[in-house]
Formats: sequence, C-alpha cells, structure tokens
Amino acid sequence: MTNTTLLAPYSAGPLGLLPNRMVMAPMTRLRATADGTPLPVVADYYAQRASAGLIVTEGIWPSSRGQSGWRYPGLETAAHIEGWQRVTDAVHAAGGRIYAQLMHGGRHGHPLSRVDGDVPAAPSAVLVDPSPVHVPGHRKADAVTPREMTRDDIRTAVRDFVAAARNAIAAGFDGVELHGANSYLIHQFLADNSNLRDDEYGRGSIADRIRFAVEVVRAVADAIGAARLGLRLSPGNPQFGMAEADPGPVYRALLDELDGTGLAYLHLTDNDRYPALADLRPRWHGVLIANVGENGDPTTREAGEALLASGLADLVSYGRGFISNPDLPERFAAGAALWPIDEAHLYAEGAEGYTDYPSLAQESRLVSAQASARTSALTSAQTSMST
Repeated sequence: MTNTTLLAPYSAGPLGLLPNRMVMAPMTRLRATADGTPLPVVADYYAQRASAGLIVTEGIWPSSRGQSGWRYPGLETAAHIEGWQRVTDAVHAAGGRIYAQLMHGGRHGHPLSRVDGDVPAAPSAVLVDPSPVHVPGHRKADAVTPREMTRDDIRTAVRDFVAAARNAIAAGFDGVELHGANSYLIHQFLADNSNLRDDEYGRGSIADRIRFAVEVVRAVADAIGAARLGLRLSPGNPQFGMAEADPGPVYRALLDELDGTGLAYLHLTDNDRYPALADLRPRWHGVLIANVGENGDPTTREAGEALLASGLADLVSYGRGFISNPDLPERFAAGAALWPIDEAHLYAEGAEGYTDYPSLAQESRLVSAQASARTSALTSAQTSMST
C-alpha cells in the first residue's frame, strides 16, 4: 500500500468518498428512554462528531427480544425510527456519514431491564460472566441464566435483524453494521464456551458454528443491499467471559464464506491473544476497518498511521478519543492536546459528560476570552493606580 495518513480522504468503494480515514467506533452511552427511544440530546452528540470519516452508532437492539440493558436504544418501533431520524438528519446536515450498529444481546440482559420483562435467550443456557449486572434505578442484580434458543428462536432472530436493518434505512442511516463481536449474540454462536449446541448451529463442525453469522449477514444483505452493510468481529476477545481457544480456523472459514459478497466493510478488532489483522487481512478483499484499542490503551494517531502504512487496514476506528474530543480529526491535524473523559458522567442521562466537551475552535475562543479579560483587568488596575 502507498503511504497514507489518517487525515487523507479515502474513496472506499461502497462507502463512497470519505473526508478522512478515521471511523468513530460504536460506544454504549445509555442516552435512551426506558422504551429504547434515543433522547433528543443524542442528535447533538453525533452531529458534533460528524467530522469523522464515518460514524458507527452505539449498539442498538433490533427487537425487544435482543435488548441487552436498561436505557439501551432500539430500532423496532415507529418512535425509535422517528428518534433516529432526528439523529441522521443532524449528522447529514453537519456533513457526516452514519451507520447504525445492530446489537442483539443474546444472553446479555435481565428481566428487570427489558421492555418485555422476559428472560433472554442465547445459543446455550450459559450464564454471562461477570455477575452482577446493572438494572434500573442504578442498582445491580445477579445475572440470570438464559434459555437456549430453539430453531424457531434462531429464525426469529434473523428476521429481527432484517426488520431492524430496514428500519435503519427508513430512519435515514447510510448503512448498518452487524455487531458480531464483544460477546453479543453473533459472537456467542462463534465462541467455544457460549455455544454448546449439538445441532447444525453448534459444535458439529466449524461450518455449523459460523452458520448463524452467515445467515444473518446474507439475509440483511438481501434486504438492504450488501453495499450498505458492514460486519464487526473480535476474534478471541475475552470480554464478559468469552472463550475461543483457537479462533483462527473459525474466523478464516467465516471470511471465506463472506468475502466477495460486496459488503461495505469488515470492522475487525485485534488483540494480543490472536493477531486477527495479520491472519485475516489477506482473506478479506474489501474495505477493512481496524480497531486496536479494545481492552487496551486508547489508540493514538501514531498507532493509526502505522496500521495504514502496514497495509493491515484501510480505515482505523477510534472510540474513547471521540467521546471527549468531538472534533478528533481536527485535533490530530493541529497536534492539539486531547480532553480526558468525564468518567463520572459517562453513562449519565443528560448532556453532562456527553455533549459539553469543547471543540478546538470553542477552546480557542475560550482561551482568547480569558486572555482579553485578564488584559482588561490589568488595564483597569493600571488606570486606577495612575489616578
């Protein structure tokens, strides 16, 4: 690959022309009502970050059956669509591009935190780790053991993904990312310890283990077009007690099934246990977004530049940097210092710690105003002394 930089434009095939190669990674922020409708402040939050080459939203449940937590947003009802339409309108008005990440919780979730109040379903009846989990009222409760999904449940989950993807397009999203990573439903089918099934969706062979992921991707691609669909994977990620003793063969087989289908991109998380980027990049001939900050230090500009120079990625996703620096590309371009995250309000319910981080321009105006105030005070003091 020729020399590239994070801040250079990129013509990304199905994604079109992006102004830079920085993707805002999906990050849970819990700014939704109890029924899953995004709050009005969500539109402000994403519009502030529209200078990213591409925004991928926080995980959105495709149906109440896949709701993984309290105040997580959904894309199932008319109210959800209307709420997200305000978000996409705001991002587009600011010149941005935004994909909706569809995240089915599978075994994640608690009856107290779910709209339907039911027990979550998963590939197998395996308790999520760690426990306890967050429930309404800022309390914690012991996690519940999910029930094992029937074949009908599996077919319903595929239909739920399809319906939510269509709702995403109706809400004005530029596309959809399927969350097949970080311990959620698609990942649960792929991993060793969360999928103990002995049928065609389980341990019989690698082909069985990847079957659900392939079915979801193909069904959603058929519904909205492969060019508007991305997939996120995190091979070997141990979050929430996930175990994959030898992820390589599973994910190689999955990519062999999906490569060439015309997806907008593959969003791939690397980790120390399994060098997913190095192993899988040669098997993926489409756009690849790399994430190297999961379970580690936030990704720096230098780390992103190195990924692009190595040829292991076409785009680089940044998570925590975008939380507290809405104009992260501009700050990288200027070599400016980054604001730290307000951890106390990371999952609060309003604008504090969400939309109150200053842009570089706002910060400069604030510094100028403070300097002017100091100058005026000094002048006044000198005038008083001379009289």
